[in-house]
Amino acid sequence: MDAGLLLGAFVMGLASAVHCAGMCGGIAGACGLGLPRPAREAPLSALVHMLTLNAGRIASYSLAGGIAGLLGAGTLSLVPGPWAHWGLRAMAALVLVAVGLNFLGVLPRLSFLERLGVPLWRRLDPLARRLMGRRGLPAAFAFGMVWGWLPCAIAYGILLVALGAGSAAGGAAVMAAFGLGTLPAMVGAGLLAGGFHRLIHRPRLRLGLGGVLVVLGFLTMIATPGPLGVAAAAGSVCP
Repeated sequence: MDAGLLLGAFVMGLASAVHCAGMCGGIAGACGLGLPRPAREAPLSALVHMLTLNAGRIASYSLAGGIAGLLGAGTLSLVPGPWAHWGLRAMAALVLVAVGLNFLGVLPRLSFLERLGVPLWRRLDPLARRLMGRRGLPAAFAFGMVWGWLPCAIAYGILLVALGAGSAAGGAAVMAAFGLGTLPAMVGAGLLAGGFHRLIHRPRLRLGLGGVLVVLGFLTMIATPGPLGVAAAAGSVCP
């Protein structure tokens, strides 16, 4: 598994705190405020609840990443030679660059990706509403798993990176890294509610994360051998 893709996915997770604070951060804050008062006032209990909630969300991300990686593996098996591998990795690199440029204000928000998941979310939304009002860790984990399918441009974009991993395990690892990157923001939003929202909305943070994503995207592209390069290397060792 390419460490560059995992690092890029993790940074995208960190960056999503700025992008998704209004939506996912609001859900996390509502879940934190919805705890019984004794649980809210017991820091360890509240932390365990929020970690369980987010573990369910990351589990859904990993499942979706595994499916995307499996599709990537199918593409590699159907298309002979280095072209498919190069194309998948190039697509993953371009996604990292595109999201980074969005954070830098160069590209508009990738809202068209969110619209792709609206039909699925319409079916899951009633279940999410029922689970959100229930108590206990199993209900929190179940709600987190449903929450993981909420339409989100960055989450759907990182699925294209998972596709570029070229295997089910690699795709799941990419999405798990993305989920871990989101963890500090979502847990913080759940425990601190509005205070965390103000903390992460700083222009320098957004620009810094955007710049890191652009650099990682270009590095991924450079580190991916092109088809002509692979063919030339193969020819140099053949009689």
